Amino acid sequence: MENTEQHGNVAFCGLLPTKEELGVFVGIRLDNAVGSWDGYFKGTQLCNFPSPNYGILLPISKVVKVISERSQNTRLQRKSHRDHSPEIESGSTKWYVGKKEHPTKKEASERTGRSGDYSGPSEDPSRVPRTVPVHHHFPEPLRLDEKTQASPPVPQTSQSSPSHTHMSRPDHQGKQSEWEGPGLEVNSMVQVNDPPLYGVIRWIGKITGYPDPIAGLELDDFLPAGTDGTYLGERYFHCTPNKGLFVKLKNCRSDSRFPAHQFPANQIQRCNSIAFAEWTSEVVEDHTPPTFGEEAKERFIGWKRGIQGNCNSCYLDATLFCLFSFSSVLDTVLLRPKGKNDGELYRETRALLRSEIVNPLRKHGYVCATKIMALRKILEAAGKSSGFTSEEKDPEEFLNKLFQVLKVEPLLKIRSGGQKPQDCYFYQLFPERETRVRIPSVQQLLEWSFVHSDLKFSEAPSCLIIQMPRFGKDYKMFSAILPSLQLDITDLLDNTPRECSLCQGLALLECKECYEETDITPGRIKQFCATCSKQVHRHRQRLSHNPQRVRAPEGEWPVGGEESRAMPRETLDLYAVLCIETSHYVSFVKYGEKVTDWLFFDSMADREGGENGFNIPQVSPCPEVAPFLQMSALQLRDFDSKSIQGCARRLLCDAYMCLYHSPSLSLYK
Repeated sequence: MENTEQHGNVAFCGLLPTKEELGVFVGIRLDNAVGSWDGYFKGTQLCNFPSPNYGILLPISKVVKVISERSQNTRLQRKSHRDHSPEIESGSTKWYVGKKEHPTKKEASERTGRSGDYSGPSEDPSRVPRTVPVHHHFPEPLRLDEKTQASPPVPQTSQSSPSHTHMSRPDHQGKQSEWEGPGLEVNSMVQVNDPPLYGVIRWIGKITGYPDPIAGLELDDFLPAGTDGTYLGERYFHCTPNKGLFVKLKNCRSDSRFPAHQFPANQIQRCNSIAFAEWTSEVVEDHTPPTFGEEAKERFIGWKRGIQGNCNSCYLDATLFCLFSFSSVLDTVLLRPKGKNDGELYRETRALLRSEIVNPLRKHGYVCATKIMALRKILEAAGKSSGFTSEEKDPEEFLNKLFQVLKVEPLLKIRSGGQKPQDCYFYQLFPERETRVRIPSVQQLLEWSFVHSDLKFSEAPSCLIIQMPRFGKDYKMFSAILPSLQLDITDLLDNTPRECSLCQGLALLECKECYEETDITPGRIKQFCATCSKQVHRHRQRLSHNPQRVRAPEGEWPVGGEESRAMPRETLDLYAVLCIETSHYVSFVKYGEKVTDWLFFDSMADREGGENGFNIPQVSPCPEVAPFLQMSALQLRDFDSKSIQGCARRLLCDAYMCLYHSPSLSLYK
């Protein structure tokens, strides 16, 4: 098809699965058999063709619309008084999309509204810069028949959309969400796609149904599938028709034609500036227990709720919200008075965490970034680790440093084999990959990890923080993990009475080799009384097994053959999940007794004031995660993680830490 002009109809127009960064593509059903596309992209069917010879997939910049004779006559009859300007009505214009000649500095200034009389997008078509068709090394643009209607470009729908989508705020101008590229805000000159499309950011924010910050661009050149600043009937900004484009903010780059050196404000000083006065939160000296149920929902849900993010603080904001918003299991950290061996650093840190962060969060549902920055300064000054005031850290690094400064007793005591118990604050899962399980639960992963590593809790923990089996921000061992609503750790405890897997009597032996057996309590630890162990291991496939004796406390317990009585079970309840996606941490927390009582928190859900402005935190309900959390292992076995949508996808696919506590050991009931 080199150097030829072909005609066809649009069969597909949109973003390519897993390649959204490439921009909008168009699938054409050709009039002539000169194509080579069957309508599939990476295994996903986008459209149908009678034969691959009639299909072709091209970037939207390589496609123009044909003006039919009928539409041309109609246009001339209705718009004869505007023959000097190009027609901008959809379905009646012939478009040429190509590289634009580089504008001058004066033109660029007019585009952004930063100087001169032009302060916004023009509605006069005569002032719109005309495009200049150029020759490329790929085939000439295809011409589309007038009857073809291309769908407007839309932001990419990530499968892990946040729960606050129903509370999006499309009307605010100049308010900006968290971005990845530095220096991008409303009126920034940017480029997207390759070959690049140049434009100016006219709006930044969230759109219902899309998790990432979206940028509304006014393009230099007309785009056949462009808009006038509206999306699905909702207006986000104003621009000339067919020059508006909505894209992910992270896909925008500064306009390479005009390199500029931008120096962001000092975010530490910014938090203490006069401009921050309206964002401050109160100091609450009286100790405040967490609230639950409808009272908690009313107090927390909304914008400017939770902990305000600032300068890469999301890892810390989300972690603190998980720990203290609706659980009192760690309140002993806040209440322990200063001892004779505690220095001034301990007093200052405890007072700040208790009176300026946790108590205000529970009483008013909001903590400003100034308080968090003060805590970050303390942690940076407390040890050799630098970057707490400016860099993004891992939650485990933050927890270790905070607990060390506050001299928190180890939350876990874990014994390996017959060795001395080791102290730690949280447990990192290192299970062997179980290929037969596509979506494991935290219960399964914890048991796999303990069995294969020969570990046992030497005492029942009141708080168990479990880090998921992932490495860094990108690699995950499993595409999705189900946070178990309740963990049964009875069989993971040392010196605790345990039930025989067969007769429910007192178990005396545990067999690691039997763990993989599927015909005996599948997916659970295999432990037997003496009689059942002999029967099980008479099988020729189990003759080589080496059952190990388990320790049990002294006392009278039923043995095999005797009337059994229920063994005590030790369980922990899930109260929060910390998640990460593309270096951004958010959290899900349980705020009541109902299965649907879950909240989603994002410390940087939106932004006000551009680069030197402030983040707006948000807490929103997410009851839709409840059905997924209640799924059984049997239901999960054949469940496809790709079918999970919305908040549930973010919860199951992006879990970083799961936090459990013992209801019987909580400080408040």
